[in-house]
Amino acid sequence: MRKSYIIGRSLCVALVAGVLGLGTALADQGGTPNGNANGNPNGNPNGNPNGNGGDDSEGNNSCVGLPDWSALEVALDAATTTEASGLNNQMWATIVDRDGVVCAVAFSGSNRGAQWPGSRAISAQKANTANAFSLDSSSSPDNASGQASGLALSTANLYSAVQPGGSLFGLQFSNPVNPSVAYKGPSILYGTGNDPMVGRKIGGVNVFGGGLGLYATGKKLIGGVGVSGDTSCSDHYIAWRVRNLLGLDHLMGVGGVSGDAAHPDNIIFDIAPNVNGGTGISAGGFGHPHCTVGAGDTPTTPLPAVQP
Repeated sequence: MRKSYIIGRSLCVALVAGVLGLGTALADQGGTPNGNANGNPNGNPNGNPNGNGGDDSEGNNSCVGLPDWSALEVALDAATTTEASGLNNQMWATIVDRDGVVCAVAFSGSNRGAQWPGSRAISAQKANTANAFSLDSSSSPDNASGQASGLALSTANLYSAVQPGGSLFGLQFSNPVNPSVAYKGPSILYGTGNDPMVGRKIGGVNVFGGGLGLYATGKKLIGGVGVSGDTSCSDHYIAWRVRNLLGLDHLMGVGGVSGDAAHPDNIIFDIAPNVNGGTGISAGGFGHPHCTVGAGDTPTTPLPAVQP
């Protein structure tokens, strides 16, 4: 009788502990078996499938007009296949909206470990930077102050400007990455439609190639795209192709620093060696260093011109 009582009591305790453990695990993962907030199968706050409506997006739902995960993945796969310069690696890509809220994260390889894991956060940082430091014509409604034609700056355009003595020195230390967003789990969802960064502000400033502003019809700036996983030059070329494939390269007539109206925010190779040593000197102030020697430093095929 005593033995039966002990066995029964042990089973009861084990059952209670199991229920409590499950509850704790669900709480840690957002309150649902799939680890998603508010029971939403897409893992986005407040049940919005586009990842908006949470604390970061302030209910603006501004990812609606931007490509979703599926469209980004298709464009990234095609761009990565086309562009074989640099190390010819697999890639990560991120899209943010005009407020810097992450809308989609994707990778081109067969799994999340097929490309550099560290490049996931870097791609988001690049998207945030290009969006944060580009403008459209709304910046100058009266054609007095601001940029009447807009101003598109790629992350590649910022390299020389942030060096000591550059016009934007120190910019790279502003707007730090939010680590609670960048490294939020579960990792198994990284690069999927349920990536934990979606619906949240990543922050960060990146100052080498791979980030571009996204311009919709009418040359309206609606966000940014960032690509990472290879040399920064190849990152830029792949990001350029991704933007073109997504149809968000309506920049013809938008201001830039490249000197090429058909490629206003293109990477610029105008850095000459510094005779005193250290960082080279960019003739125009917005140059980017070469990444490799020879053909690996140029696009596999010419980059497409931007659209009107």
